Amino acid sequence: MPVLEREDRQIWRRRSRGQALTHWAAWLTGTAIFVYCWQQISEATTWFFVWDAPNIAGDIWTRATPPRWEYITQLGRPIWDTLNIATLGTLLALLMAVPVAFMAARNTTPSRLFIRPVALLIIVATRSINALIWALLLIAIIGPGVFAGVLAIAIRSIGFCAKLLYEAIEEIDQTQVEAITATGASRWQVMAYGIVPQIMPAFAGISVFRWDINIRESTVLGLVGAGGIGLQLQSSLNVLAWPQVSLILLVILVFVVVGEWVSAKVRGAII
Repeated sequence: MPVLEREDRQIWRRRSRGQALTHWAAWLTGTAIFVYCWQQISEATTWFFVWDAPNIAGDIWTRATPPRWEYITQLGRPIWDTLNIATLGTLLALLMAVPVAFMAARNTTPSRLFIRPVALLIIVATRSINALIWALLLIAIIGPGVFAGVLAIAIRSIGFCAKLLYEAIEEIDQTQVEAITATGASRWQVMAYGIVPQIMPAFAGISVFRWDINIRESTVLGLVGAGGIGLQLQSSLNVLAWPQVSLILLVILVFVVVGEWVSAKVRGAII
């Protein structure tokens, strides 16, 4: 720690003069940035609506309660579509993510110079765009419906699954691979008997974890026309049917909680 000498005594200081000036300069810069951003936000905000928000929320709560329980008979098919979107999208993503992961891992890629950068680009590109944006693009290409939702979930999940899987591949025990290679096994045999058995627990955990995430994401894809219960929510919001909206939100909550419970049980059984 910096020490200041004065009259044959040493006085402890937490920071030197240069470190203290740098510390305070960083604080002043951060404060200035915060004030500037707050000013920009304030100019773009209608504060009257912000102050009136509690009254509006209370009015909507009054209109939305009690939920319209008889409407639940019309939510069976949307819930089933939502489950299909999440499940089929996850399965399709895994089919595409596995080869991408093997091409991205340093110890399994056929070419670190050409193929690995392409695989990493696929991982980054699919992870960087939200599922709702993918759904909007796919609806413009193939039209609205459940199929667009399945593809949106699948594309969004490729990067997530492939990234975690290729990291698991790079962390395998190489001694097992070397032992199988020493027997004269081919490249595919080494992969099948030396690599795949080591990453199967990670693969199963990643699959269930991503399915759990996709359950939640698929509930809102209907807001842009990609099918599922979100489509019913959007229709109810458009006609201001607040009792139906509250019921749909409750159903979504229960649906997500059940999906989380199933995911936790499956992960516990695997691990």
